[in-house]
Amino acid sequence: MSVSRDMIRTWRAPRAVMRKLLAMGKREDRALAFLMGGCFIVFISQWPALARQAHITGEEMSQLVAYSLLGWIFMWPLLFYGLAAVAHLIAKVLGGKGTFFTARLAMFWTLLATSPAGLFYGLLLGLNGAVPGTHFIGGLWLVAFAMILLLTLIEAEKGA
Repeated sequence: MSVSRDMIRTWRAPRAVMRKLLAMGKREDRALAFLMGGCFIVFISQWPALARQAHITGEEMSQLVAYSLLGWIFMWPLLFYGLAAVAHLIAKVLGGKGTFFTARLAMFWTLLATSPAGLFYGLLLGLNGAVPGTHFIGGLWLVAFAMILLLTLIEAEKGA
């Protein structure tokens, strides 16, 4: 299946998709591609809100995009590596049998699979601003990320 079909399928059956990804073997390049793809999509999702901010405050759009690029393409990936390591260590304490790689794969795949919800949230933030409905959608995105991450981590920590 294609990555986009697996992304959609992850919302219905995250553990099955994770099993499929784990069966493909240990490929750090694939995991890194998932991470960078997810971060890039979230970076793109920031553009409508940045355009709104530039319009309202008079700031330079290019400067705001550059700061967002720095954050989402250089800083957030490092944070996701750290979060995946912490998640693996917590799972290890709870009896998990996975590896740091499987935890990274679960974290990075979850980011990529939920990033379309981030696009929707970013669009609403750009069009409506920071209103309760927009925050509700952002909250749904966060809850979906947490639930899918939990389910994929359970599958990843089952071990071989």
